[in-house]
Amino acid sequence: MLDDELMPTRTLGRTGRSVSAIGLGTWQLGADWGDVSEEDARAVLDASAAAGVTLFDTADVYGDGRSESFIGGWLAANPGSGVTVATKMGRRVDQVASNYVLANFREWTDRSRRNLGQDTLDLVQLHCPPTAVYEDDAVYDALDTLVEEGAIAAYGVSVEETAQALTAIARPHVASVQIIFNAFRLKPLDEVLPAAQAAGVGILARVPLASGLLSGKYDEHTEFAANDHRSYNRNGEAFDQGETFSGVDFTEGVAAARRFSELVADEAPEGTTPAQAALAWAAQQPGVTTVIPGARNVQQAESNAASGRLPQLSPAFDAGVHAIYDEFFGAAIHERW
Repeated sequence: MLDDELMPTRTLGRTGRSVSAIGLGTWQLGADWGDVSEEDARAVLDASAAAGVTLFDTADVYGDGRSESFIGGWLAANPGSGVTVATKMGRRVDQVASNYVLANFREWTDRSRRNLGQDTLDLVQLHCPPTAVYEDDAVYDALDTLVEEGAIAAYGVSVEETAQALTAIARPHVASVQIIFNAFRLKPLDEVLPAAQAAGVGILARVPLASGLLSGKYDEHTEFAANDHRSYNRNGEAFDQGETFSGVDFTEGVAAARRFSELVADEAPEGTTPAQAALAWAAQQPGVTTVIPGARNVQQAESNAASGRLPQLSPAFDAGVHAIYDEFFGAAIHERW
């Protein structure tokens, strides 16, 4: 059963912006999840905003700017929408620390400004760069310069590893950290979420459904399109393995998802889907600002947004999440990321 209240909102760290507890990730509107038409992309954006979503997360490499351009068109058609757009930069070049310099930052943000139709970008996040980038004073000086010049209003980072998140959280002007966090990836609970909360840094929880595993809709025989990263990056062939199914073995993930679905049936409010329970659980963890699931169609967008209005899940549900993680994944992945 859903609460009658509107979508809850939180302050997105040092940006000072109010954003919805459930946002929208738009990787799938650009590429790497099979094909999504422009019409379907626009419908997803419309449905999300109508359901109370006020944060769209994108990146300059999603479809080589296709995702940003879709959002830019939507913003132009919906002036005064109140939607915050968080984009990312840094993956258009070889992943070496020497590419993370002011001249490139200016070039990348100028491109994103054109795609999004914004003079000043709301939030720009470094897109999972090499570890050395998070530790480089000159990188933060360059980002501060972009803020001073008015190209961006605020900046944050997206990370693969919890240690990278902790390094960024310690920086005084980092507004937010985006990190993989879901019922099959619990390590951020240990240090990252408490540190972010103490520092006033926002947390965007990405891959919240473990690339769809937590929807409970897959079995051992499920196949994905050849241009879907769940096919071509299952073992980390194209980029960090943790981005696909949260880095867990697919067969183990299917088995754990069955257990998760049973937990939802036993402990979640009646009528809650496994996907909604997974999103609500992540959104309800102290320190999480917003959860950014993707959606390929209106039904998914509406269902995801509704999870933000679920009542607080029970301690028994939370205990069940930890028990499943410990049984299936803890030993294999907890120390990896």
